[in-house]
Amino acid sequence: MLNLIEAPWIPVLCEDGSRHVVAPWQIAEPGILRPDWPRPDLNLACYELLIGLVFLADPPTNNGDWQRRLAPDPDRLKEKLARFAVAFDLLGDGPRFLQDLSPLDGTPNPVDMLFIDSAGANTAKNNADLMVHRDRYGMLDLPLAAMALYTFQAHAPSGGAGNRTSMRGGGPLVTMVDPGDGLWSLVWANVPCGRSSDPDILPWMKPTRLSEKGQKSHPPEGQVFSAEAFFGMPRRLRLVGSGAGVEGVIQKPWGAHYALWKHPLSPYYRLKAGAEWLPKHPRPGRFGYRNWLGVIAREAGSENSELSLSLRDWGQRGGEASVIVAGWAMDNMKPRDFVLSVQPFLDLPIAAEDMLVGLILAADAAAVALRGALAAVLSEGDAREAAREAFFAATEGMFLDHLQAVKAGGSPCADWLNDLRRQALSQFDALAMPGLDRRESDRIREIVEARKTLSGCFAGYGKQGKALFQHLGMEPPVRGNTRKSA
Repeated sequence: MLNLIEAPWIPVLCEDGSRHVVAPWQIAEPGILRPDWPRPDLNLACYELLIGLVFLADPPTNNGDWQRRLAPDPDRLKEKLARFAVAFDLLGDGPRFLQDLSPLDGTPNPVDMLFIDSAGANTAKNNADLMVHRDRYGMLDLPLAAMALYTFQAHAPSGGAGNRTSMRGGGPLVTMVDPGDGLWSLVWANVPCGRSSDPDILPWMKPTRLSEKGQKSHPPEGQVFSAEAFFGMPRRLRLVGSGAGVEGVIQKPWGAHYALWKHPLSPYYRLKAGAEWLPKHPRPGRFGYRNWLGVIAREAGSENSELSLSLRDWGQRGGEASVIVAGWAMDNMKPRDFVLSVQPFLDLPIAAEDMLVGLILAADAAAVALRGALAAVLSEGDAREAAREAFFAATEGMFLDHLQAVKAGGSPCADWLNDLRRQALSQFDALAMPGLDRRESDRIREIVEARKTLSGCFAGYGKQGKALFQHLGMEPPVRGNTRKSA
């Protein structure tokens, strides 16, 4: 049977292009680039698992200790992980990795249920599985079953009465620092400071904490997380299989109901000061600069938004890096999109970061103005939202250029205003001007007025114009000035 500490089971891609299967301690060996599972959500979860294992067994005590241990040490990692082997059997009669301590009775579900984008029983029965899938996996080999199980528990979506979501809700947003120097470098960059734990901290080493009467599982007294953050068990599951593979999953309701935890790899927000912190979730579609606030960049003056601990730690640890942003965008139980993006790590003085936030908010005001102007051309709904998304995509490159100017101590606000104006009017004209002379006269007047209002926004007029100028730190026009349109 597979032991996830002792056996090689993690597929990896190496710098020389070769592929190997390694045990967890071997991630500290040189030349390993990244996990190499057949699905991006499994690769994302594999990073989380490996970070969690190091935090469980041998975390840095502080950032100074983190710095001293930058060099990988596979022998040390092997030794530190060895005492946790008792808790990491996938099958067998004793404790099982991420499964109920006691066997569960019932009819096994297909192993498909371990994948977020698989069809549930009712979906398949009603032939409603258009965007999700059924019957893809008749049997999983043991390594794939282990990785799918971890991914499911770490990101568990809503699953019907009593089937709990993950510690971070269904489909959490994950942000991890990547220094760009291989697998160990990424894992070590994101390991929080703390103290090593014992195997009995793991929830499957003891009877399941049931939640059928509303009981909640809180973090340890005085803390916002422990090693269990990486090994939460919201779903009560038992795999059905043998050494040949896993062919079914028995599930029972009322697993652990996590409350007040803060996962180190996710950003959080709250609705108001003093309210409970809530994990952020990805939106479907492309992740770009419009989504940075509260995820990549701090929201200026906001006490109700917090970057992930991994990003905040890296601000103290230092060095060049990028940020992996990923996760399932969910609509309750339904997966809409798997978001995977690489963004720059921002290491800016407070004043420069405030300016950057202003550039993003100014773009948002411009996009709202464009969307409003397009009411004269496009009906409400997807078409106007698509135009807004196109606006952000078209200005992404210019924004990144201005980011370099901000990093160099410059102020690109006036140039950014011109960029936003040029793009907004160009998009409006491309949609509104073709065939304008063949429209009804009242529609022509409506379109001309909409363009005039849109152009005025970039001179500081109107609600969005005032907001745009305010975000850029520019003085709006004095009331009574003649408004110029283009």
